[in-house]
Amino acid sequence: MDSTVYSESMQKLIGELSRLPGIGSKSAARLAYFIVNCDDDYPARLSEAITGAKMNLRHCSVCHNITDQDPCPICSDMGRDHSTICVVEQAKDVIAIERTRGYRGVYHVLGGALSPMDGVGPEELKITELVKRITPEVREVILATSLGVEGETTAMYLARMLSPLGVRTTRIARGLPSGADLEYTDEATLANALDGRREII
Repeated sequence: MDSTVYSESMQKLIGELSRLPGIGSKSAARLAYFIVNCDDDYPARLSEAITGAKMNLRHCSVCHNITDQDPCPICSDMGRDHSTICVVEQAKDVIAIERTRGYRGVYHVLGGALSPMDGVGPEELKITELVKRITPEVREVILATSLGVEGETTAMYLARMLSPLGVRTTRIARGLPSGADLEYTDEATLANALDGRREII
């Protein structure tokens, strides 16, 4: 960042905004100017919202979704089908599937996907916690990890882990394009992928 262009305070603000995922220096500068030029109350409200989220949000002790209550509303909902567990990589994937309005089971958030090159092994994910959830009442585990290399590797690993437990293990169908992120998939495509899931042997 050119220090001759921005004041010290603006440099600091742009620098912090640039640390957000998907935000480059130009986008960070636009956001910074918006914050500086908006009404005086907005920066305080934004700061309060960020601080409140950081203080109040936690991971559900059952499914590891992000929530402000424990267990989360989905795990606590007795109207959901607790015999079906949909395994996803990130909490944002839960939102993507919920938008389809076609799934009424519960979830398990791994916290990522296997990626040995990035130092992400089974120990870094909530795999042990998933295995502990497989009780006789659980009839199906849906592996809804992404269809990229890491997601497929994770799904195969989980299938091998779950096979001795005798639970039906299915994989979402390839109605999703290879390498697709659930977060950016439209509801109809995602619903079709869930409906067309296949059993993993």
